[in-house]
Amino acid sequence: MQASVLDEQGRSVILTMGCYGIGVSRLVAAAIEQNHDEHGIIWPQSLAPFSVALLPMSMHKSQRLRDAAFDVYNKLQAAGIEVLFDDRRERPGVMFADAELMGIPHRLVVGERGLDKGEIEYKGRREKKAQYVPLNRVIEFIKDKLQG
Repeated sequence: MQASVLDEQGRSVILTMGCYGIGVSRLVAAAIEQNHDEHGIIWPQSLAPFSVALLPMSMHKSQRLRDAAFDVYNKLQAAGIEVLFDDRRERPGVMFADAELMGIPHRLVVGERGLDKGEIEYKGRREKKAQYVPLNRVIEFIKDKLQG
């Protein structure tokens, strides 16, 4: 291109040009840099690939648990909530660690003990402790959490 300008002494110098922009990959990197901990990413709700991670414990061993997990999943989907349904045959610790690593903002755990009490375990990605929510209120509870 050979574009040039005059410097302070009146000499012609070749122009150096830079082009700076904010691309999607830079925005993602900046969001991760600002929203993470020792366990992984903590996506802001607006950037999260899923709103909820649904983790059924040992669902391959219990028809009751499988039915309850699919019921919660279908109700969340019907409410327009994006859900990651972790149906892998993994130990609970692996499932928890993977959900945290991915940074999904809300985690629901369906387990036998919780079902016995009519509850489901909820934990927000930024929260230290889990809490229990009545199974019949879980969709309303998650909607409230998503609306902030």
